[in-house]
Amino acid sequence: MSADEVEILDREAAYHGFFRVGRYRLRHRLYGGGWSAVLLREVMERRAAVGLLLYDPRRDAVVLVEQFRLPAHLAGFSSWQLEIVAGLVDRGNEAESDVARREAQEEAGLAVEGELVPIHRLLTSPGGSTEAVTLFCGRVDAGRAGGIHGLAAEHEDIKVVVKSYAETVRLLREGGIENASTMIALYWLAANRAKLRRLWR
Repeated sequence: MSADEVEILDREAAYHGFFRVGRYRLRHRLYGGGWSAVLLREVMERRAAVGLLLYDPRRDAVVLVEQFRLPAHLAGFSSWQLEIVAGLVDRGNEAESDVARREAQEEAGLAVEGELVPIHRLLTSPGGSTEAVTLFCGRVDAGRAGGIHGLAAEHEDIKVVVKSYAETVRLLREGGIENASTMIALYWLAANRAKLRRLWR
């Protein structure tokens, strides 16, 4: 089905704080024909995001970041999540690749070498949020990685973690990675690592 088979009848702001929540009245076409009943739905409306997998092909190492995540804590997962570098796209004409490079510097203190390799564009929670994430892979020198980073104005306390590819895959398979975007990026790396190492030789 297409977008013209959805009718938004009304929208109001239900909440506007760190996140925004919109309340919608709508109906949509049914597979069997006709229209659905009028539905009431709340949606968390969030800006587009970018995730960047930092990989060092010479050392065959992955650079990840670890930071406190309240939703993970409340959901019974690890309170400190091991993740790829990520951030929100500022309103305006900011390119996603520029966001990725900026976040690599802010969260990991690293400059990305050369062009970024696109991985995927995905919805994090299509039943509840508008957030879309564009994933990239970037080449870095893991020998320069380490320390605590983040913006003080945003109360960020981000630790850089460097792991060999083998260690990362083992951690992934043992459930040590719980963030969906990070999992997708690492499974992509597992499928494309040989080609990536030839490309970045």
